[in-house]
Amino acid sequence: MRRVSRIAVAGVATAALAVTVSACGSSSTSSSSSSSDKNLGLALAYDVGGKGDQSFNDAATAGLDKADKEFGYKSTAVEPQDGESDADKTQRLETLAKQGYNPVIGVGFAYAPAVKEVAAKFPKTTFGIVDDNSFQAKNIANLVFHEEQASYLAGVAAAKATKTNVVGFIGGVDVPLIHKFEAGFKQGVADTKKGVTVKSQYLTETAAEGGFSSPDKGESAADGQIDAHADVLYAAAGLSGQGVIKAAAAHKVWAIGVDSDQYQQDALAKYKASILTSAMKNVEGAVYGLAKSVHDGKPETGEIRGSLANGGVSLSDSNPTFANDKAVQDAVKKAEEGIKNGSITVKTS
Repeated sequence: MRRVSRIAVAGVATAALAVTVSACGSSSTSSSSSSSDKNLGLALAYDVGGKGDQSFNDAATAGLDKADKEFGYKSTAVEPQDGESDADKTQRLETLAKQGYNPVIGVGFAYAPAVKEVAAKFPKTTFGIVDDNSFQAKNIANLVFHEEQASYLAGVAAAKATKTNVVGFIGGVDVPLIHKFEAGFKQGVADTKKGVTVKSQYLTETAAEGGFSSPDKGESAADGQIDAHADVLYAAAGLSGQGVIKAAAAHKVWAIGVDSDQYQQDALAKYKASILTSAMKNVEGAVYGLAKSVHDGKPETGEIRGSLANGGVSLSDSNPTFANDKAVQDAVKKAEEGIKNGSITVKTS
């Protein structure tokens, strides 16, 4: 199992693991359907950062746990490995499908080539891919989101909260998906308060360099932005975002979480007073919804996109300081209404 440095990671692998899945074993292509007539439940193949990131992967885990509880499943979740190839991901998904898991979900756009290849071999199994819609197939559900919409609201909140008129964006990896977070955030800031500077930084060019899995990189980037007078920091960086939150707490400035409601995460509890809000996307609901559709015999396929309008993305209000600030809440609600009614079009790049 992959080992990475984490801040007070809560828990290890789910106790419901039914099998051990290796990314290193031999691959067989002799079967085009599962080896079991009984569906064992859903299978998650985690993105970089793995379980315990208090963000993207943990949101997927919450969807798995909900499905297990409701349907009596014994689902499984598999960690990524350092430096793995597309072939490793393909073998992982193929193994899960053969063992009788359905749906099989790749948690993150890096699984796109593997999902495309394996879904063709297992037409009776439903596959999900989170954060990618570059291809479609009859047995693939593309679970995607309007991240830019929630990020716009985060920008509104940041613009209302800043006292220095300098805020920061920290992206984990310089890829189009994370550009959406940056674009929405910058637009929300600009539309809310003139004269606010947004400092942007990406931790790495590729995921293999640790941009989504290195809290130390996030902390170092945050320290630099704080030294440049940023007093609100928004990170879209997976596990690396924990370092950003840690730095914000140390310097007594605001952090804005991402993907999950990070104010509520146990592993981040000692920093939560510094987490103003979180730009959330309902990965939990998407994972659970796909599992339920398979359970009900009507598997979802095609693009399934979460937005502000359907509750697929949102801004959390768990921090009482944020929830009770009328000026901030009024600005956020006005922006949300504008996005929903079409008077505000949020950029994606």
